Amino acid sequence: MILRELRRFNGRSGPAYVAFRGRVHDVSESFLWRGGVHQVVHRAGEDLTEAIEMAPHGPELLERFPVVALIRYE
Repeated sequence: MILRELRRFNGRSGPAYVAFRGRVHDVSESFLWRGGVHQVVHRAGEDLTEAIEMAPHGPELLERFPVVALIRYE
């Protein structure tokens, strides 16, 4: 998957995917990602690597969600 394809999975009318360190996680089942928005700040369909590295929690929370693709950065 290329980064611009990820934008289609914004959780508004379908799956909510987020990327972290090149892996795409399906966070659709999380109530914290309802409507594709997390904590009013983060949006599904984006690469959140930088945001997660600065978050109060670590990336281990994403490991709860399935990896559905890898990102190719172009």
